[in-house]
Amino acid sequence: MKKRSLKIRARPSRMVSIRIPQDTLDALKRVAGHKDMAYQALIKFYVGQGLRADLANLHSQRVIDAASEILRRHVKSPRKVFTIVEQIRKATALRS
Repeated sequence: MKKRSLKIRARPSRMVSIRIPQDTLDALKRVAGHKDMAYQALIKFYVGQGLRADLANLHSQRVIDAASEILRRHVKSPRKVFTIVEQIRKATALRS
C-alpha cells in the first residue's frame, strides 16, 4: 500500500497579539508538550477547529432558513411548516 503524506499549503498570515490568562497559557503549553507541538500551533489549531464548527453551524442555519421559507410558499399551514422544520432540526441535531 502506498503511503500518502499530508500536504499543507502555505496561506498568507498576519501576526496578532492577544492577552491570554496565565493559567490558560500554562495549560496550553502542557497540552502542546504532550502533543509534541508548539503551543502557538496548538492555539491556531483550536481557533481553526472552533471557526470551522461555527461556520458549519452558520451554513446549516442558512439551509434550514431557506427550507423554511420555501416550505412557507408551498404549505398552507404554518403549524405544518413549524413541525417539518423542527423535524429537520432534530434529524440534523441543529438547535436554535
